Amino acid sequence: MDLKPVLFRETPVQADIKRVKEIIESSGFFSPQEIEVARELVQERLAKGVSSGYFFLFAEAEGRVVGYACYGPIPCTVQSFDLYWIAVEQSLRGAGLGRELLQRSEKAMARAGGSRVYVETSSRELYGSTRGFYEACGYGEAAVLEDFYAPGDDKVIYLKVVS
Repeated sequence: MDLKPVLFRETPVQADIKRVKEIIESSGFFSPQEIEVARELVQERLAKGVSSGYFFLFAEAEGRVVGYACYGPIPCTVQSFDLYWIAVEQSLRGAGLGRELLQRSEKAMARAGGSRVYVETSSRELYGSTRGFYEACGYGEAAVLEDFYAPGDDKVIYLKVVS
């Protein structure tokens, strides 16, 4: 698929629930429970609006969502945000769309008063490319919680200071 032009929008619509599921499934990384959580965040935002605490950025090409990011302020902090999800349709990975989504999301978080962006991922070998992506985008490893997800599967927390 030609990525030109890619349009970005922040407001989710009902059809995004299905596309988020399809995009997350296309990665082959996530369990059915994790895929359901991704869908639920879109549903929560649709039901509660900005008071849900979940914010989105959708990338569309040829009228179809091909990638998205979900982020939000971390409760009880002053300037910290979590990047909950960032995913690009599997067939388009490596084309720079993930980096573009991340940069635009970081700018949105900074406009909302955020200065610290946290993202977490697994230490499993499957997630090596994910960790490499965050590191290439300027994130540094802030902490490792051993055996967090399962024995031998640590939670790796990354941090980037944005302005």
